[in-house]
Amino acid sequence: MNSIDTRELAAWLDQTLQPGRFRDYSPNGLQVEGKASIGHIIAGVTASEALLRAAIDRGADAVLVHHGWFWKNEDPRVRGPRRTRLALALAHDLNLFAYHLPLDAHPKLGNNAQLARVLGLVPEQDEAGLPRTCGPDNLVWLGTAPGIEHFGQLAARAAERLGRAPQAIGDAQRPIRRVAWCTGGAQGMLADAVDAGVDAYITGEISEPTVHLSRETGVAFLAAGHHATERYGVQALGQAIADRFGIRVDFVDIDNPV
Repeated sequence: MNSIDTRELAAWLDQTLQPGRFRDYSPNGLQVEGKASIGHIIAGVTASEALLRAAIDRGADAVLVHHGWFWKNEDPRVRGPRRTRLALALAHDLNLFAYHLPLDAHPKLGNNAQLARVLGLVPEQDEAGLPRTCGPDNLVWLGTAPGIEHFGQLAARAAERLGRAPQAIGDAQRPIRRVAWCTGGAQGMLADAVDAGVDAYITGEISEPTVHLSRETGVAFLAAGHHATERYGVQALGQAIADRFGIRVDFVDIDNPV
């Protein structure tokens, strides 16, 4: 089995995802240092206890996730579930790599790019050939949904391809010409999508004020699931690692209904 130095992989990931460009809520990169070399990675959405135990059971050297640890404003004390997770990682010498906003935004490997692929969305491009965006840190992507004429069709496609029924706010017959999307918990960016002049906005979660803003602006809103919309970026990143370094990367989906 091929292996790579942990520091070399960390440097490549940082160079590829450029975390310094983002004002994030948690540290990006190597969050917990484990073995000095890596030959097997378990990738997943969140560094939960279940994912760590899956990595241990499969003899992995590292865990690669979108949602890692050490979030801002969290209680920093190491007790309860935090102690359990950290103890598992340290006892088994697991490396933990986590990339949050950088993995959302990457133009090819990111969650937004991969959700577009899964849902058949076509991103608009700017003068440099990059996705046209709006919102904080340019996290909201803009584009079209070929083959979709009405909002009901967009909701049905999301349900079919993501494997869960989304929460849809808006008239099912509303014509859809231009859409915006941002995976995860980006319901607070609906106003940015409205200002960009779209007909529908897709994200993972929904909040009480979101419903009123959607109704009052006429921009249809689709909450397709935080976990459901963010399963694909870490898979694409894992495949890129496997292709470049020839090491084994397996995706483990710990189901989450949110």
